[in-house]
Amino acid sequence: MFYWLIDLSNTVPGLGIFKPLLNVFRYITFRTGGAMVTGALFVFLFGPWIIDNLRLRQGKGQPIRTDGPQSHLTKKGTPTMGGLMILSGLVVSTVLWANPLNPYVWIVLAVTLGFGFIGFYDDYLKVTKQTHAGFSGKTRLLLEMLIAVAACYALIRLGRQPFSTALVIPFFKDVVLDLGWFFLVFGAFIIVGAGNAVNLTDGLDGLAIVPVMIASASFAMIAYLAGNAVFADYLQINYIAGTGELAVLCGAVLGAGLGFLWFNAPPASIFMGDTGSLALGGMLGSIAVAVKHEIVLAVIGGLFVLEAVSVIVQVASFKLTGKRIFKMAPIHHHFEQLGWTEPQIVIRFWIIAVMLALAGLSTLKLR
Repeated sequence: MFYWLIDLSNTVPGLGIFKPLLNVFRYITFRTGGAMVTGALFVFLFGPWIIDNLRLRQGKGQPIRTDGPQSHLTKKGTPTMGGLMILSGLVVSTVLWANPLNPYVWIVLAVTLGFGFIGFYDDYLKVTKQTHAGFSGKTRLLLEMLIAVAACYALIRLGRQPFSTALVIPFFKDVVLDLGWFFLVFGAFIIVGAGNAVNLTDGLDGLAIVPVMIASASFAMIAYLAGNAVFADYLQINYIAGTGELAVLCGAVLGAGLGFLWFNAPPASIFMGDTGSLALGGMLGSIAVAVKHEIVLAVIGGLFVLEAVSVIVQVASFKLTGKRIFKMAPIHHHFEQLGWTEPQIVIRFWIIAVMLALAGLSTLKLR
């Protein structure tokens, strides 16, 4: 909405000293900062009201697994679906500060809200039935895949051929693999994989939201640079016109995430739930596909990859040998069983997320 103030400054005469002030809205960096502040303020202001209403409607809150770490039993009664706070702040901030004519913004928002709706329904079933099982895993994956394929198709049509169906290899200037229409499957796999990896990471207070914010900040920078012809040429990364606007959306996630962390910090007043984790993971995946940094996502989001791989390895090992590799999966529960306290795990995982983000960002220059 505020983006239209640029047109106002160009068409309305007699603005005088106000014209330079309105012109600042043309800068992506300014609007990214505005989205961050707006997202944080929205969640801070409306967060308590949302928590109170969710607690009232959910009664017993999110069901706690009795076969998990015993320390989690003290969290019984904590409401879930906190992702609604993040998504609300994200949508409001993005609509206010992003360019409403930019198709990349709407594609990523569609994936985010689509995955958020799937997660919301899953949380709804868990809360109302007081069970850990939501709706069918196969149905859930199918719906996610349909949304992701549709988004990838839109991104392919939006980009320039043959680059729109190409996979860019980091650390190399000219290594680009054209996947053709197989890119639909590859891109959808990235988006669905990212969504479920973040979902698996969300198991301790504050564990998922900070790495999501770190990854969002990293991709805000990548999107801004990839969408700027001058910076893209200097760094020798592929220029993708229009993707710079995704930095505004990432800024909104940072702000809304900070607001949510205020209430999610141990002991959490609310859990993110699948509503938030699935949506935010899908958002990161779709941004990575849009800016052609899918492999870099695996580095920056390496913590999410580790959590997902630990579950895959655990399940495969048990089915093939009848033995478990980890004491419990995902891997953050393994460390709980080893005696690490929840704050130790969370803060150490945050440190790992920062280090991985720095490693991922280094690929921008090492080419």
